Amino acid sequence: MTGLLRALCLLLALLVGGAGAGLVTVPQAMAQAAGQAVDYEAWERTATRAEEAVENNRASTPALEALREDLAEWRDRFLAAQSENSSTIATVRQQLAALGDAPEDGTESEDIAAQRQALNARLAELQAPVKRAELAYSRADGLIRGVDRIIRDRQAEELLEFGPSPLNPVHWLPALQEVSTTTTQMVGEVRNGWNNPIRQDETRDNLPAVLVFLAIGLVLVVRGRRWSRGLTAWVLGDQPGAGRWLAGFALSLGSLILPFIGVALLIEAVSKTGLLGLRAEQFVEALLPSAFVFLMARWLATRIFPAKEARTLPLVLDEAQRFSGRWTGAALGLVVAAYALVRNTAELSRWSEATTNTLLFPLLVLTGLLVLRLARLLRAHTRNQVELEGSENYRTRLTRFLVLALNLLSLISPVLASVGYFTLAHFLMFPSLASLQLLAILLILQRLVTEVYVLVTGNRDGAAESLIPILIGFVLVLMSIPFFALAWGARVADLTEIYSRLLQGFDVGGTRISPAIFLTLVIVFVIGYMATRLLQGTLKNTVLPKTKLDQGGQNAIVSGIGYVGIFLAAIIAITSAGIDLTALGYVAGALSVGIGFGLQNVVSNFVSGIILLIERPISEGDWIEVGGTHGVVRDISVRSTVIETFDRSDVIVPNSDLISGTVTNYTRGNTVGRVIVPVGVAYGTDTRKVEGILKEVAEAHPMVLMSTPPFIVFKGFGADSLDFEIRAILRDVNWVLAVHSDMNHEIARRFTEEGIEIPFAQRDVWLRNPEVLRGEPAPETEPGTPSTSGDVEDARAHLTGKDIEDARTGETDGEADGSDGDADAR
Repeated sequence: MTGLLRALCLLLALLVGGAGAGLVTVPQAMAQAAGQAVDYEAWERTATRAEEAVENNRASTPALEALREDLAEWRDRFLAAQSENSSTIATVRQQLAALGDAPEDGTESEDIAAQRQALNARLAELQAPVKRAELAYSRADGLIRGVDRIIRDRQAEELLEFGPSPLNPVHWLPALQEVSTTTTQMVGEVRNGWNNPIRQDETRDNLPAVLVFLAIGLVLVVRGRRWSRGLTAWVLGDQPGAGRWLAGFALSLGSLILPFIGVALLIEAVSKTGLLGLRAEQFVEALLPSAFVFLMARWLATRIFPAKEARTLPLVLDEAQRFSGRWTGAALGLVVAAYALVRNTAELSRWSEATTNTLLFPLLVLTGLLVLRLARLLRAHTRNQVELEGSENYRTRLTRFLVLALNLLSLISPVLASVGYFTLAHFLMFPSLASLQLLAILLILQRLVTEVYVLVTGNRDGAAESLIPILIGFVLVLMSIPFFALAWGARVADLTEIYSRLLQGFDVGGTRISPAIFLTLVIVFVIGYMATRLLQGTLKNTVLPKTKLDQGGQNAIVSGIGYVGIFLAAIIAITSAGIDLTALGYVAGALSVGIGFGLQNVVSNFVSGIILLIERPISEGDWIEVGGTHGVVRDISVRSTVIETFDRSDVIVPNSDLISGTVTNYTRGNTVGRVIVPVGVAYGTDTRKVEGILKEVAEAHPMVLMSTPPFIVFKGFGADSLDFEIRAILRDVNWVLAVHSDMNHEIARRFTEEGIEIPFAQRDVWLRNPEVLRGEPAPETEPGTPSTSGDVEDARAHLTGKDIEDARTGETDGEADGSDGDADAR
């Protein structure tokens, strides 16, 4: 429970602002150290003492922690000293660069040589304290690593330390005796205080305050949670919106805060009586964190297993299962709080290890049983979730893994404790419970973020899949990592070490990359990106519509400004962050060859996109044909062009295909186009009459331009018809299909009126051996004549009954007409 209490205390400190007053961040420490001169003599004494402690490995763990804090402060000073004289050093180096390299033949003038010598001496003098600080920093960093290694080794040894078994009856009686002794001492301290006249006077003086604190504390402990739950239910109602849900959530915190304040008042009332001795006062003060653990567990249980939830449930459980979950969570919090209280009392009273293990073992076993019950509820949730969704997903698989881990934990931890590995059993059980509580807090915070998003946007249906809540949830998970580490026994020094390393950054090609540099780069780029989008919007909506440019030209200008603006924003952001592009150029040059081969198609499409924007052979809204696909250009991006076909499907065409391939643009420059309507008439029809009718039909259509009169073409003599074509110029080629359809309707009507026949294809079908279809025996074949039995079988296999009947009818008709048995079918 120590890790959980540390994590909770750190969380509360961050929330109330105490961390800003009591903790000094690494940048603040560096800023403070930059204004102080480094006392290297004092550092030498500290470093010598630290080296002796690391080599001898005899100092206690608290002494090593204190020594590590001193070394960390020195290291921060040395890190700040490394930037001393940085501006002057840069100036001197620029002067040396202006002089250039010294000639190899020694023909340099005496004045130039003297200036070069003076500048080199000046540079060495300025760099001397920097080099000294770098050496001292390296020494301090090495000593810190050595101290951390010793502390970690000791922690590992403590985990695997074999102690007395709590199942050994030999330890039971001494354990009861030590508990009785501690209780007797506390009671004796209270009795001595009551018999002390000075304490009696103090009690009488504080009696009004004691009574007030007792009354208020008892009321808050007994009624506070009930008031909070009743007010929360009244605010939520049956179908609460996002605002009412957030208000209800804030009021539900009263079930945690009000009883906690009540417990604090009760403890203050008991302390103000003045009757408590040292041990009793320490025991009473230990009640407050234990009470917080219980109240927090109970509140989390009510949020994860709510009695009533108007919209969505955190877990898919029925009402009876949620009631069991609330009871299990509260009982688990109570047992863990009792465990922490007994463990704290054992440390204060200096109980033996055997007594401590004997008293804590029943609580550990009870904790394991409650964890097993909680695992069953999670298994039921997983089963219900799979039945509801019809299949498993990654969440249900993670939940199954968590259930398995909890089952193993509830079994392994008591077994380890029973055989004597109590420290290891404690390490496995209670950090796991702390992690469960942190997971529950993350789940509640994610729901809180979702409701805030719904309140702001009003989009409840898409809130669960929206990007912003998911990103905020990801940030919350990242922010929770230090709390998980503290719960699992990580030292605050380890976290500050990681934080300092993160702030220092790392070198890439001689350029240091740190979070501050990265943040500067992101902020400047975002500002440049927003300015580019603002300029694009202004040009697109205000400036360009007032010019004589067509829509395609306006889009090309807007897109070009976007590309240039984003490129300039990236360059300015990189230079503002202090990243040396020259140093990174070598790395980029080495990678460019391999990347060039891998991304040659992407580069080709990008260059083609630029060419399309400059030359503008096609524009948005044009009707084009590329690769046999007809459609309207909807978007021209850097890599590809989107074409919407006439069946409303999008075709993504790489820009390189539009540049290197053949593209037909039907509406480039204007929408005038030609329609061709083919028509066939029966043989024997007056061709001049047909030509006149077709010309009248074409001229009568309102979309046909008469400046170029429509033309009728007699194309030739087809297999079944005389073929004509109407060729007419349309005002808008986008209506070509409608015009084609209208003309066909009109041609059909006029041909019907004029008695002109539109022919259709005719085919003759010849049957071999028709007597077989009548059921007559096949004629005998002469010797040497090939048999036709295979043909008969093929005919029977491929003809249906109706085909045979039709064929028979056709044969009879043929015989009646004196034919040779041929059936003519159309």
